[in-house]
Amino acid sequence: MTIGFLATLYPWTKAIHIIAVIAWMAGLLYLPRLFVYHCETKPGTESSERFKVMERRLYKQIMLPAMLTTFAFGIMLALTPGLVDGDRGWFWVKIACVLGLAGAHGAMGKWRRDFLHDRNTKPQRYFRIANEVPTVLMAVAVIMVAVQPF
Repeated sequence: MTIGFLATLYPWTKAIHIIAVIAWMAGLLYLPRLFVYHCETKPGTESSERFKVMERRLYKQIMLPAMLTTFAFGIMLALTPGLVDGDRGWFWVKIACVLGLAGAHGAMGKWRRDFLHDRNTKPQRYFRIANEVPTVLMAVAVIMVAVQPF
């Protein structure tokens, strides 16, 4: 199913989608790095409380709106006539990557709440590794859209 009038909005829809993806990715790449540094602080210290504020603002004021905008404008692009052929595999791999990024976003929300309530039990190394997941998913998604290999 496509919606015809979306074709006239295509340049704007694409531009807003790309801007939202960039903002979302910035947060997905930065928040785990904040967690790495937060691990070094003792609960209740001024540094720990500052990290809590930074993490909350990044997650709620940048990442969440950017993710929602990414999804809204991505759906609009998918419904634009002539852009997506659901029979091609690249599209479904890209969708799987986006769902993986949304899962990473949700996991980061849980980790943020753990830090907020001084319940984090994960070491720095965990967050260093977790920091790589969005990078890989984003790279695969971009390759799928740009190259459309299958």
